[in-house]
Amino acid sequence: MRKFILYPLFVMAIIILGSTSGSSKNDCNDDVKDSRGKMKPWKKGAWETGKYRNVFLEAGYSQEEIDAKLAKAYYDVFEGPDRVYFEVGDSMAYVSDVKNKDCRTEGLSYGLMVAVQLDKKDVFDKLWRWTFKYMQHQEGPSEAYFAWSVDPETGRKFSSGSASDGELYFVTALLFASNRWGNDTGIDYYAQARRILDAMWSKDGTSRVTHVINTEHKLITFTPDPGGYRYTDPSYHVPAFMEVWAEYANDGHEQFYRDCADSSRAFLKRTIHPETGLNPDYAEFSGAPRKNWGQMGDAFRYDSWRVPMNIAMDYSWFAKDKKWQKEYAKLLQNFLFCEGIDTFVDQYNLDGTKPDWILPAGKNPSYEKLRHSIGFVATSAAASIMGTQRKSWLFVDELWNAKLEPYEDGYFDPYYDGLLYLFSIMHLSGNYQLITPN
Repeated sequence: MRKFILYPLFVMAIIILGSTSGSSKNDCNDDVKDSRGKMKPWKKGAWETGKYRNVFLEAGYSQEEIDAKLAKAYYDVFEGPDRVYFEVGDSMAYVSDVKNKDCRTEGLSYGLMVAVQLDKKDVFDKLWRWTFKYMQHQEGPSEAYFAWSVDPETGRKFSSGSASDGELYFVTALLFASNRWGNDTGIDYYAQARRILDAMWSKDGTSRVTHVINTEHKLITFTPDPGGYRYTDPSYHVPAFMEVWAEYANDGHEQFYRDCADSSRAFLKRTIHPETGLNPDYAEFSGAPRKNWGQMGDAFRYDSWRVPMNIAMDYSWFAKDKKWQKEYAKLLQNFLFCEGIDTFVDQYNLDGTKPDWILPAGKNPSYEKLRHSIGFVATSAAASIMGTQRKSWLFVDELWNAKLEPYEDGYFDPYYDGLLYLFSIMHLSGNYQLITPN
């Protein structure tokens, strides 16, 4: 809870009258006037209906414009001059965090998810071959897991350890690929997914390699090793993916995965601040911010941007926690709207104040600043899938009008900003789907 200080009355008056909008914070939480009326989230998820909302269409944009917006976003990230997707010969490709000059399981698994969602089999297969050859451990204690950071030039593993979100996305993307394309076109996607899952269940901490999920708490770990096994990253919690595993992994752990989905939903309620809708980058399983990382993990920073998008996905696909998810979207969007729909920044303390220490966005000292980052603009707009207010349309408009291009000071991140921008456009156009067997 926020700690309040008793100010003298005249100071309080100055604070109230000094609002840039001429109104109090409570007033800015009131809904806005918009001819489109209140946002009306669907009552059932796609698992029941087989249908996906096109929020952009509901917002008044034409289907032709929406198709062009999605095509341009894909082009910018995968094909254009500032792309992060690079082909190697005729049969392989990788996604690179070009700013940090490495390839990450985050990026490769996101690339696979984009490819399977947009039915780009050739792109998927090239990415998987590179991932299999250079990232996946083929033997030893970490067999079937992935090195989270690899040199794109040589394939050398910068870090042989794993980040649990990579494994989460790899398994889900492979299961979707199996459902979409079958397993007899050159790659047995299902067998590859099962190999990761079966290996996961065989890892019990021996040689310092653990399960990706903490089996006691039924929550995804930060890293599958003795240290990371004891805490988590809220942005790794994608309950919808756990439901997918329960339906399509067929490995005998179906109920466990469903329990994990429910545990993640309960965890998100614990870790999200009740006044701002913000969450820490790293957290204990209790939901409390991870203090051992100090300033790095106890505030809302870059990892945290993904949380509203993940919750929106869970609503869109399964709608199993609708009441709280709608309340969450209202809470977060109200806070950001009060900060300024076109000025809210990308890092906050959980109580909504600006952090004293800013996590740098790049190696250039001038980039150590708060921004109205397109990646967070995108995911906060994705939350409109659950929106119940008129102002939810304004977040959709803010994303629609955003441009994936360098900021005024020259900083540019087509990798993280770009992938979250693309994902969110896919979500809001109805093109990020739960892929069932053909």
